[in-house]
Amino acid sequence: MKKEMKQVKTKPAVDPSTEEKIKNAARIIFHKKGFSATRTRDIAEEAGINLALLNYYFRSKEKLFDIIMLETLQGFLLSLLPALNIESTSLEKKIEAIAGNYIDLLTAEPDIPLFIMSELKANPNELLGKMGIKEVLMRSHFIKQFQQGIKEGKIVPMNPLHFMMNLMGLTVFPFIASPMMKGLGNLTDKEYNELMQQRKLLIPTWMKAILKAK
Repeated sequence: MKKEMKQVKTKPAVDPSTEEKIKNAARIIFHKKGFSATRTRDIAEEAGINLALLNYYFRSKEKLFDIIMLETLQGFLLSLLPALNIESTSLEKKIEAIAGNYIDLLTAEPDIPLFIMSELKANPNELLGKMGIKEVLMRSHFIKQFQQGIKEGKIVPMNPLHFMMNLMGLTVFPFIASPMMKGLGNLTDKEYNELMQQRKLLIPTWMKAILKAK
């Protein structure tokens, strides 16, 4: 008698394109709705796949969210790194680069600020640890130049955090408040984006005036 061959069930191979499609869909939905308001079904519909396939690639909403959050934070931080640590550029040029990089990033991804703010409010210490922004900022060449400028009397003495709050406020807040600002100015999305491009030149001018010692 011939022995019956047992059929071995093989696990389907992971398709990188499908995995990336799910992540892109999750990024869109999470950025708009945040973690709590997002359903895995919303992500599956955005990706154009069934819920079972999404669960096969990512076992839980929490796991998928952690991936998207970390990638978003890293992208937000990476926009800052070149400006902070290029030793050959002046403090003024670094300010221009920070403002320009963030305006370009947030023009392309306008939902990022509210997404990060809402999640930072819920888990500030955990997310700041994942970002590593504290270590990157406080040890950066930018901060060294800032402190040296104070010693030389070129910059008004202040805590560097005041400077960062002012810079981030001028750069990021217009994207958070964009619905209100568009309404006040009767601006289309295109016209508002043009306004943001103008701020690439205006923000460095304002920041230099803040820093200038009397």
